[in-house]
Amino acid sequence: MKNYTDRPKDECGIFGIYGKEDASELTYLGLFALQHRGQESAGIISGSKDELKIYKNMGLVGKIFKKRFLDSLTGNYALGHVRYSTTGSSMQKNAQPLLISYAGGELGISHNGNLVNAGKLRNELEAEGSIFQTTVDSEIILHLIARDKAKDFKDKLKNALSQIQGAYSLGLIRKGLLIGVRDPNGFRPLCIGKLGYSHILSSETCALDLIGAEFIRDVEPGEIVYISDNGIISDRIPGEKQKKSFCIFEHIYFARPDSIIDGKSVHVMRKNMGRQLAKEHPVEADMVIPVPDSGNSAALGYAEESGIPFEMGIIRNHYIGRTFIQPSQNVRDFAVKIKLNPVKNIIKGKRIVVIDDSIVRGTTSRSRVRSLREAGAKEIHMRISCPPHRHRCVYGIDFPSESELLAANNDMQAIKGFLNVDSIDYLSQPGLLKALEGDQDEFCCACFDGNYPVKFDKSTTKFIHEKGTLITEIQ
Repeated sequence: MKNYTDRPKDECGIFGIYGKEDASELTYLGLFALQHRGQESAGIISGSKDELKIYKNMGLVGKIFKKRFLDSLTGNYALGHVRYSTTGSSMQKNAQPLLISYAGGELGISHNGNLVNAGKLRNELEAEGSIFQTTVDSEIILHLIARDKAKDFKDKLKNALSQIQGAYSLGLIRKGLLIGVRDPNGFRPLCIGKLGYSHILSSETCALDLIGAEFIRDVEPGEIVYISDNGIISDRIPGEKQKKSFCIFEHIYFARPDSIIDGKSVHVMRKNMGRQLAKEHPVEADMVIPVPDSGNSAALGYAEESGIPFEMGIIRNHYIGRTFIQPSQNVRDFAVKIKLNPVKNIIKGKRIVVIDDSIVRGTTSRSRVRSLREAGAKEIHMRISCPPHRHRCVYGIDFPSESELLAANNDMQAIKGFLNVDSIDYLSQPGLLKALEGDQDEFCCACFDGNYPVKFDKSTTKFIHEKGTLITEIQ
């Protein structure tokens, strides 16, 4: 199976709840709301007084969790995960949550992010006798906890966290305890909600909305929250406070538009990006059309700011999902049309502004432009609501290497020719930060400018792509 889209791949989603008899069913619903963050596998661990139970499999949440599986996950607390593979390939053994038994009891983990020192740590652990069951970096955290000499679990956890580097929002579960952790830079989102007397951990607030829960606050960068019968206890990861480096691409593409991320409405921020894009790169045209669905909000902002009418000139087939299996080389060009189809009667003879959230390799964008030309568009002006992607991400987003990124290897004139558009412009990085209405120094923009907030040792960890998946190669 191969994914022929050049879209950046989603990361992972975490959802956990403590204090509800139907915890696994609510976790199932939470994962359903977070499905956009990972479509390769899903799983749930449920907890009771006696034991932890787990069920996970490859595929979408709605396909995996039949009623009989949910009925078997009894208990009043649970932890779930939806996954897109970033470190470690897509296979059954790498599906999360991971659950282990060790001298301290049972322990499960769900992880969103990527550890930049995974190769070094795994080499050291294996040299000392550790045996790994998966190829995911999340398992390293479990080994660090299990091997630690401290008597108290909280000390074991903090000692383990002090050794890992990179991006991680974690959910952990053990007997009578649900734990949330956010790395000191706050790369990945994680929030706390409440439903009656029950507390919830979730990657996004849209999952809270689905089950009727109240948003309480975000887990702070560097914070550990312990949720039990005693309520919530907050602690800190050892070490100096780090500069906040929230992944800017959550606002651009990953998060659902109905979520609130770090206090900001994703939909409103994307509209702001579209407005700023119209100010920076105006054009005379007859209509503004989005590339659905991630371009919708920015296109609305561009249309409102420019005064050019907004139209749904491209219709998305919502039943195709994120992947499409190509039967043969001869039908490869149908991939884009199956997912997105132009409305010919609206487009024919018109000058159109096409709003998209990003361009990665550019192959899908070029096919999309070809479809619009065939539909009769008179002029095509492409506007992108983020800066050009010129650098890889090492913190959990599956961007290609620099050699495959369109903007890393071509100037604007070459990009225009490759896509066959009448004009193309990107939102500037200062404009993007202005649109986000916050401290302009609180975001990670490494994929645009190459300034990595957490450095990594290239001599011990090499990031490579294998069959479309970013993996960490152990040296």
